Amino acid sequence: MSSTQPHHAGSGLTTDRSNQEPVGELVQRASQQLTELVRGELRLAQAEMKEKGKRYGKGGGLFGGAGVVGFLTAQALVATVIAALAVTLPVWAAGLIVTTVLGVIAAVMAMSGKKQVDQAAPPSPEQTVENVKADVTEIKESAHR
Repeated sequence: MSSTQPHHAGSGLTTDRSNQEPVGELVQRASQQLTELVRGELRLAQAEMKEKGKRYGKGGGLFGGAGVVGFLTAQALVATVIAALAVTLPVWAAGLIVTTVLGVIAAVMAMSGKKQVDQAAPPSPEQTVENVKADVTEIKESAHR
């Protein structure tokens, strides 16, 4: 059941503005609140980044420490291999064999690395340069039409 009543211009709405604040004051307050909100968010972001920075620093230090310990482990392994070979060979021969094997591995890695660097040369973004040149040519042609 719905009843239709005539709508009166003043029903339910106050048109008296004496109780309302001036628009300028409302805009000023909104601007101030927005400024405070942005500053608060920036302080929160700064605190969050500071905390994350500490964690990244600790993580990086732990990774660095793991790298050093890993390097020492590799050295100990090399010494162990030399000692194991020294059971059947003179120590100098065992050391020479391990050194030669490590040298060959290093040479193969160096050659592979050089090949990768040569394939990456030159260090300029050639495809992008060509695309930009094509774009400039297209724009020039469009401008002359």
